[in-house]
Amino acid sequence: MEHCGECGFTYAEVSAEAIPGRLREAGPRFAAALAAVPGPRRRPEPDVWSPLEYVCHVRDVLRVQGERVALALAADEPEFAPMGREERVVADAYNDQDPRVVLAELAGAAEELARDFGALAPAQWARTGVYNWPVAASRTLLWLGRHTVHEVEHHLMDVVRSDRGGQALGLP
Repeated sequence: MEHCGECGFTYAEVSAEAIPGRLREAGPRFAAALAAVPGPRRRPEPDVWSPLEYVCHVRDVLRVQGERVALALAADEPEFAPMGREERVVADAYNDQDPRVVLAELAGAAEELARDFGALAPAQWARTGVYNWPVAASRTLLWLGRHTVHEVEHHLMDVVRSDRGGQALGLP
């Protein structure tokens, strides 16, 4: 994936240097978005996550991506295990978690991952691992960073529009 037709994100538009800053912005942006949603635990449709579930997912994406960065730096061409996104929603009872705690954890995970990406030497951005989405393929840490920023942007859009407030912010 190099462009997301749903949210408009284009991977090539995010430089390696921009990734840490974009990740650091995630905490405050998700806090503002979740605060604006009147029903953070309400699913707009039975098969669509609630805003809180999306925030929990992004927190966990940030954590897992940090593990993947460490693995790619420690081993040549590691295979990144799937994170079990759908299973976590139920197993970790996302919708029962305290939104304040989740937001603090998301901000902390974003800061930690921003530091990890910010510490990469130029050659390390080219280190690779096998990422299993959308198909199994060798991906660089640059792609991983861009993909993580896409996850943040896309799911921020999901939080905002989950309560149909997206139009006020100019989102689909």
